[in-house]
Amino acid sequence: MMRPLCFVVMPFGRKKDLEGNEVDFDLVYSALIKPAIVAADLEPIRADEETINGIIHKPMYERLILCDYAVADLTTANANVFYELGIRHAIKPCTTITLFSASSRLPFDLHFLRSMPYQYDHATGSLLAVEQSVSALRAQLLRAKQEKTIDSPVYQLVDGIAFQNSVAHEKTDIFRDLVKYKQDIKDRLAEARELAGSREERIRAVEAIVQGLVLENEETGVLVDVMLSYRAIGAYEQAVAFIKQMPAHVQQTRMVQEQLGFALNRAKKRKEAIAVLERVLEQNGPSSETYGILGRVYKDLFQEAYHQGQELLAESYLDKALEAYQAGFEADWRDAYPGVNAVTLLALKGEEQEARKLAPVVEYAVQRKLAAKRPDYWDYATLLEIAVIANCEAKSREYLKKALSSPIEGSWMLQTTLQNLQLLHAFRTKRGEADPVGEKVLVLLAEQVP
Repeated sequence: MMRPLCFVVMPFGRKKDLEGNEVDFDLVYSALIKPAIVAADLEPIRADEETINGIIHKPMYERLILCDYAVADLTTANANVFYELGIRHAIKPCTTITLFSASSRLPFDLHFLRSMPYQYDHATGSLLAVEQSVSALRAQLLRAKQEKTIDSPVYQLVDGIAFQNSVAHEKTDIFRDLVKYKQDIKDRLAEARELAGSREERIRAVEAIVQGLVLENEETGVLVDVMLSYRAIGAYEQAVAFIKQMPAHVQQTRMVQEQLGFALNRAKKRKEAIAVLERVLEQNGPSSETYGILGRVYKDLFQEAYHQGQELLAESYLDKALEAYQAGFEADWRDAYPGVNAVTLLALKGEEQEARKLAPVVEYAVQRKLAAKRPDYWDYATLLEIAVIANCEAKSREYLKKALSSPIEGSWMLQTTLQNLQLLHAFRTKRGEADPVGEKVLVLLAEQVP
């Protein structure tokens, strides 16, 4: 298991502080900062000195922003360090630790940052009380891991500011539209996904593009687009292999780990998918997206056990799937995906009263999104499932038409909706319940699925 990354912002080599005293920052890193990061079970990444016109290059900015943790040495009041720390504080509310040499004067009061002092002897060029400093920095990093206390002055001092995050599934669905990166690669990947021919030909087209990339140096936008391109064409084994080759600072982001869990599940590596998603929840806390994907894994396990006649095991997985979907919807009520799945599974279990209680909340979440943003396939698919559960034929036909006319990434999206409705119909039929609307929608939808 890879350890979470900790980005180190500090000067390099020997630099003078504001009073002209020299500090060996390579020593500070190797004897104090790095050992403390490793002792906190994190992986240190120190910014290299490569610059373009005096400005740190884009991949290094991505590491600064994407790494889960950061340590910044403010000694010498280095302008680059302050600038990078400002970017970090603007993006990340927490998990950034600052420290400084207590024997060096700084140009402002650091009390509000709660920076950690360390002892440096300018006369001998050595660190003092090294073990105590390593232990203190390790303790701060462990506290940051456990408590996620806000340490950014931006989020502490500015009234009304909050960490901005899109509704979970949109982080992947609209990533390509929001992030600017190499247009030629973006165009080639789009062409590969839409290539006429077999799935194998589309996979080869994407892989030909990947072979020309130097993954460690590529922008995050390129890497995520490749990952989503594999997903779009149903190349889940290739997606898993590609994710595991990504640079660590990209691979360890929540979004990529969630997509790893998604791809593993589609590749029928269920236990591995569960392990990945549970680790994401443990490290990052509740999320509608993580719980939504975890719910899908358990729902697939439920269907497999059900079709194999293992009824008790199937019921167990069904309960686990429902539990995950409900937790996901509670984590973010704006994200209707786990909500509609919870409604569907409640209806599937015959708990119609509970399903009817939850369905209007899910429908309201979708309607609010439709009023504020451009709708996508999942919005109409969600409303379609709710209409089928309510046996409303008019709404079912309306939402099915709108879903089919929405941009569809791949056949897996239609298959997901079809499987949900097939499952619901099967259980309603088993209980002797009429499902006339479900029958009609299944016929119409099956005609559209390759």
